[in-house]
Amino acid sequence: QVQLVESGGGLVQAGGSLRLSCAASGRTFSSYAVGWFRQAPGSEREFVATINASGGTTYFADSVKGRFTISRDNAKNTAYLRMNNLKPEDTAVYYCAVDLHGIPTMVEYEYDYWGQGTQVTVSS
Repeated sequence: QVQLVESGGGLVQAGGSLRLSCAASGRTFSSYAVGWFRQAPGSEREFVATINASGGTTYFADSVKGRFTISRDNAKNTAYLRMNNLKPEDTAVYYCAVDLHGIPTMVEYEYDYWGQGTQVTVSS
């Protein structure tokens, strides 16, 4: 069982920045891939970014490329999503998830555990 807790969400003006954190329980976090997804009101959950177990491989949705970065600190069992130049359309609940096989994927159903989400609201 892996427990994930997201934090760092909040209200920010367009053009601002936020850093989300995803803290994981368990001793094998360093073997997991981590993904970030988001869900806006009335929309389906969508892929945002993912990072492999070592942190050497990352993928991003086209909508956030060049604005968001994903990273991890395996010593702290934590992954991060740094969001710069935020836009109102980035408003959503952001979720982190882990893939126990360590494979970074954009496919939602391939993730094994999910956090409860953190709200990000970007005002215009």
